Amino acid sequence: MLFRDQITGALVMAPMTKGSNLPYRRLCRELGARVMISEMVVARRLKQKRRSEYALLRKAPEEPCFGVQLAGNKPEEMAWAAALAEARGADFVDINLGCPIDHFTRMGLGAALGRQPGRVRRIVETMKAAVQVPVTVKIRLGWKADQLNYLDLARAAVDGGADGVFVHGRTREARYRYPANWTAITEVAAAVPVPVIGNGDVLFPHDVHDHLASTGCAAVMTARGALIKPWLFRELTDGYWDISAEERLTLYRRYTSLALEHWGADDHGRTRARDFLRWHAGFWCRYVPRRADGSWPSMQQREVNATPRSPLESLLSRTDDPALDYVTDELLNEGDLSTPPPALVATDNERRTRRDAEQEDPVEAG
Repeated sequence: MLFRDQITGALVMAPMTKGSNLPYRRLCRELGARVMISEMVVARRLKQKRRSEYALLRKAPEEPCFGVQLAGNKPEEMAWAAALAEARGADFVDINLGCPIDHFTRMGLGAALGRQPGRVRRIVETMKAAVQVPVTVKIRLGWKADQLNYLDLARAAVDGGADGVFVHGRTREARYRYPANWTAITEVAAAVPVPVIGNGDVLFPHDVHDHLASTGCAAVMTARGALIKPWLFRELTDGYWDISAEERLTLYRRYTSLALEHWGADDHGRTRARDFLRWHAGFWCRYVPRRADGSWPSMQQREVNATPRSPLESLLSRTDDPALDYVTDELLNEGDLSTPPPALVATDNERRTRRDAEQEDPVEAG
């Protein structure tokens, strides 16, 4: 099947460090996701036969379209890794040209590689010669605001044979401080003959429909949106879901079950599952429903649920560590969440620290 046929009209679950773990992808699949991408996989680590890296290649049986995102800057190494991913069941392979994390950019990976369109073209060409599945790239707009190269980078990738281009509408420097630039994404969609998938600030179903209608993109991608509300995929077909706290809890319990199934219910598996569960809880608490006046919360401006409809909804909205730890442990131990710890009032400094951390949060591998 052509990549365009696989992707058109989809809401794609982005490649996210930690966030795109297999149990969470399974949850999103149950909620309607049909195109999902792995956590970032480093080609060099595959060469080194690291078991933890090989584990990221695993595809769940129920995933209809699963992409593996690879990070590397050597054409032959990336081609070898792409062939390995294909052999392990990947329906397409994606090249990471956007990871903003210093550890990787210092090695010339991710957003640093995105500064070298010529090398990107060679990598795509070499990978295309090694696999039968589609090869795509995921880019940012550039390194920083005065170094935008998204059109050159997209064209170089397509010249090398790329079957699609995912565009995160921010620079590496911007991280999450500013809204995604969908005008720039629209420019890419008009400039290249392959499907373009836009990414940035997608949280509600109308965001998806509006971007599909106005940008020329073949599909839309969500990252933080899927972490905050995995039911976003169901909303794409069923419309906005005014979900209750009890319905949210059912979904979180389902993820807990999938996590324990994946990592195991022994002490080691439960420790591993708790680490991921606690991390996800830090995103689930950010959900705020549609405002009473019918307007919509923004991805860029953190809000709190001013009028929780139940004690459980109030608990699930709390962002303090004692509450998040409590929710995590209650889920892991099948508790009823009926005796939460007292609410804490954050200081201004704690609120600033949390806000800054969210702006730097490297959830997206690409």
